[in-house]
Amino acid sequence: MITDTTVPVDLPVPVDNGECDHLTGCSFPSLDLPTTSGSAVNLAKHLNALTIIFCYPRTAAPDEIVPDEWNAIPGARGCTPQACSFRDLLSELKAHGVKNVYGLSTQSTEYQQEVKERLHLPYDLISDEKLAFVQSLNLPTMEWKGDKLVKRITLAVLEGKIIHTWYPVFPTDKSADEVLKWLKNREA
Repeated sequence: MITDTTVPVDLPVPVDNGECDHLTGCSFPSLDLPTTSGSAVNLAKHLNALTIIFCYPRTAAPDEIVPDEWNAIPGARGCTPQACSFRDLLSELKAHGVKNVYGLSTQSTEYQQEVKERLHLPYDLISDEKLAFVQSLNLPTMEWKGDKLVKRITLAVLEGKIIHTWYPVFPTDKSADEVLKWLKNREA
């Protein structure tokens, strides 16, 4: 049985097409973006400690039936399982040096607020509804029903620079596990 925290086993696997090769070492853009806490965050000024930002295309609305067309897009399905993976491993991530975790999508803050409450997320979601963040870093995007969405990518940022990227992210429910493995390897 598939729930909102599991990923179907027959999803197409995304491939690394090089769209994120330029990111490691990039400086973070100085942008004020709205968060689900009701305030704006400027990630460039805020990131003086290790921060993980996972970008995701979109979460489904409550009771939304995920169409087969969405499942057919490699890497599209699995935003809720990814968010829950960071929720469930947050204390371990912090124990290994992560100061902040954020989820980022192009969905509105109001939409994200419902997701944060429904999934009991202990971290903020950031809205890049105007695509300022996506465009400033030249992040990969995809089109869905007339909307431009960010493709799934996870960024590790320290002192205003991207120090590691995960792209593509698959399976999505193991996203936080992959970050944790990287953190442990850094410590060794």
